[in-house]
This record gives sequence, C-alpha cells and structure tokens, in this order.
Amino acid sequence: MAKSGKSKDIMNRLKADHVSFINLQFSDIMGMSKSVTIPTSKFKDAVETGLWFDGSSIEGFTRIFESDMLLHPDLDTYSVVPWLSYNGENIARVLCDVYTPDGKPYECDPRYILKKVIKEAEKMGFSYNTGPELEFFLFKMENGKIKTSSDKTIETHDRGQYFDLVLDLGFDVRRDMMKALQFMGIDVEASHHEVAPGQHEIDFRYGPALTTADRVMTMKSTLKTVAQKHGLLATFMPKPITGVNGTGMHVHQSLFSLDGKTNLFFDAKDKYKLSKTAYHFLAGQMHHVKGMSAILNPLVNSYKRLVPGYEASTYICWAQINRSALVRVPRYSPGKEKATRLEIRCPDPSSNPYLDFAVLLKAGLDGIKNKMVPPEPVEEDVFEFDSEKLEKRHIEVLPYSLWHAIRSLTKDEVIASVLGEDMMKKYVRAKTEEWDDFRIRVTQWELDKYLEI
Repeated sequence: MAKSGKSKDIMNRLKADHVSFINLQFSDIMGMSKSVTIPTSKFKDAVETGLWFDGSSIEGFTRIFESDMLLHPDLDTYSVVPWLSYNGENIARVLCDVYTPDGKPYECDPRYILKKVIKEAEKMGFSYNTGPELEFFLFKMENGKIKTSSDKTIETHDRGQYFDLVLDLGFDVRRDMMKALQFMGIDVEASHHEVAPGQHEIDFRYGPALTTADRVMTMKSTLKTVAQKHGLLATFMPKPITGVNGTGMHVHQSLFSLDGKTNLFFDAKDKYKLSKTAYHFLAGQMHHVKGMSAILNPLVNSYKRLVPGYEASTYICWAQINRSALVRVPRYSPGKEKATRLEIRCPDPSSNPYLDFAVLLKAGLDGIKNKMVPPEPVEEDVFEFDSEKLEKRHIEVLPYSLWHAIRSLTKDEVIASVLGEDMMKKYVRAKTEEWDDFRIRVTQWELDKYLEI
C-alpha cells in the first residue's frame, strides 16, 4: 500500500479508536525507549514531513551544534496504549525511524542499523527470523522504593521455582501483562515462572527480525508499566541477586527464503537436521561472539550472570542436548521443518534488540560468505570440564568483564562495521565510561573482605 493510503487508513483508525494523542517512540543507542507526544491534529504532518526533535539530548545521538533531527513514523507499528485511556480518550503509539535534516536515515539510529544488515541478507536471498525469550524479575515496592528485608536483601514477590503454578501476585501480574501485550498486537505464546524466586518469562511469536525487535521494545515498557500498577518493579537487570540464576534473553534464529516458504536451515539428511547454510551461520556466530559480547551483554552487571553454575552459557561451543553450550540446536519434530533453528543463549535483556539482531545476523552472514565450519558439538556438561579438558577440546570462554568485551569489540572489524565509525566511537566511549565509573568505586564486598585485615 502506498504511504498516502496507509496515512489515510491510520487517520481513520485514530478516529475509530478515539485517540487524542500519539506517542512517537524511538530508541537511543542503549536501547532505552524515548518518545515525543503530539495531538492527533499534528500527526498527518508528522507522517508526511516528519517531526523535528532535539537529538543532542539523546544518549549517543548528535552534538549540541548539530542537534536537529527528524522522526518519521512507521505506520505499521501503530497501536493504542491500553493503560493510558482517560475519560473515553485514548493515547496511541507509533515507532519511528530517525532522519537527518537532509532527509537521510541517521547512521546511529539502532533501528536503521538493523535495517541495513537485513537488506544485506536479502541481497543474499535470506530473510532473518528471530524469537527471543525475555526473562525478568519482579520485586516488591514500598513507598516508591524497592522493599528490602532486615538484612538489606531486596525482596522478590514470591518464592516460586521453574514452571511452578504460583497462584499469587506473580500469576496475576503475568496474566495482566499478557493481556496488555495481546491488546497491543503481540502474539503471546506462553508465560511461566523461571528458576529463581521472583523470576519470570514471557514468550511471543517468532517473526521477522525488525518486527521482533520492535516487539521487544514494546514488551519491556509494557511489563514495567503493568508491574508498577501492581506495586512491583519489573527489571531486566541481568544479575540483580547474588547466588541465584540471572536473567537472559535466549534468541532463536533461522534464515528463510525471501518468499517465507522455505526454512534454509533445514536439511532432512543431516543428523541435526541442519543445512550447510545453518552450519556456516553457526560457525560465523561462534567466530564473532567475543566481538558481539559488548552488544549482547552491555552492562558491567551482565558479566556477573555469565559465570559457570547458573545456567548461563559462558563456553563457546554448540550442542543439542547440552544447555551449557553457547548455541543449542532444538530437537527436530517430524513435519516441523519450519521450526528448525539455532538458539544462542548468551544475550541478556538489558541489551538493545536492534543492535543484538544486527550483529547476530552480520556474524552469521560472514560465516556463510566465508564458508566457515563449526567445531564438533559438545554434548557433555561443559561446566564439569577443568581447564585442561577445555584446552584439549579447544573450547574458549566469553569475555570475563565489560572491559574485556569492549576490547574484543574494537578488534572485530566485521562487528564494528555493523555499528559504523560514528556509532562505534560513541558506543565504545559510553561503555568505557561505564566500566571506569564501576572500577573506581569501593564496594561493600571489599569493605567486608579487606577493611579489618
């Protein structure tokens, strides 16, 4: 449909949905949702010519002397926001692409960065599908602050475990979260309690990478808002509690033909039902995963999750049964060829989904272009391997810290090329400042450990 046709349809929907205001949303480089709110009377102009905003106020965007930027709404992302209705009047939201004043896509817009790699894949005959599993914690709130117990431990809202049927506030809030997501057009497939107390997961339908990244952004803000209405804090912090499992965002991936009919990862004759294309893609991701770590695991706190013993993948290997591996190949079910996929298990939900999918796709395409071959699978529990056995099997580990991850990113030309020169400088600078801010601080652990020596 032509843009003018879509614009007319949206204007009709605004009227039918009783929408008075529209949030024009976009992402900063760290994956934080930003928005500008306009009345519906101004929306037609925003669609036709864009909406000006001050980019210098946004993390990683422009400098003060080049601040003018334009938002161009993507009309396919229109949705009424279910929790913002008032006296019969509604507020809608539309996701936007960021443009420069000369009408060109802004090179540091995370959504545009993903679009560029998607186009590269399409030129090679591939469409890239992803299905992330978003985990999160729910914590009790009291007087606007996180509730803590007498020993200063933050309080989770339940003591449930993996797949427990927790018929308490956790069950109620997940139900309300799913209702809100479905209202906003997200096809929720399942929700359940995760391993740690207060830890949950909601999964939604697998789909094209750009659509999925948009849905992750929507999901994060929705879960936080619904949790707040229940007096809870929803957090995507990777490791909020010492001694229990952290929060991950496993990403299922596949390449399809451009018409969407054929899963190009499937080969009926292979032991794992994987095609040569899938093996090359897998090898590319394993080859570049260290360079991707600063994107997939972008916080100082991310690396407190990536340690052995808490089900987070730290070893660079692949398998089918072994869930300690970095990449897992889910079992094939007869007649389910389209479900053949690779699951990478190291990303966490604090990351920017647009950048995640961009670097994951680029790494896989590099593997295909260079016909990379992955090592043999490792079906044993790698957490039980000692250093000698790891070395003998040529199994490497992910970066130990954000600092190591930044160094790996700067050395990986393929992954750096995804960000581009300007974005790369901004991202590395922001993450280095974060690391430096952390490393100069004296923690309670240090005081307890060393003060009385």
